Amino acid sequence: MPHYPLRVFYDGACPVCSREIAHYQRRDRHGKLIAVDISAANFDPQPYGIPLRTFQSELHAIDQEGTVYRGVEAFRAIWLAFSDRLIYRVMASLITLPLIDPCARLGYRLFARLRPHLPGRGGDCDAGTCRFDRGGRPRSGGDA
Repeated sequence: MPHYPLRVFYDGACPVCSREIAHYQRRDRHGKLIAVDISAANFDPQPYGIPLRTFQSELHAIDQEGTVYRGVEAFRAIWLAFSDRLIYRVMASLITLPLIDPCARLGYRLFARLRPHLPGRGGDCDAGTCRFDRGGRPRSGGDA
């Protein structure tokens, strides 16, 4: 069980990711989630000990005790923040079932690979693909 508040690291330049996190933020009436946009120019991954490229590869969440949740586990940790809502309790339970867990992991891996190429990316992304400098930080404009 995560120790809240939970820092949720998401790609704010990804329209799907942004909508998903905004959805959770609207429902978070108890301050259990802290959204951190990894595409923001001032985001510094160094204090978390996780390289930016790793943050960019999948959803990450870190709880108050420093436990890191990645991918499907990050979603489960988010859903557990809403234990007062039946739908989130059910999703958090279902995701651990033997047949559903591997399917969810596979589906998430596929989405994570496609995510950088989604249309409608904002901020420092151009033509659907973000461009990064050698340090893994988003670059402005189309200078590849």
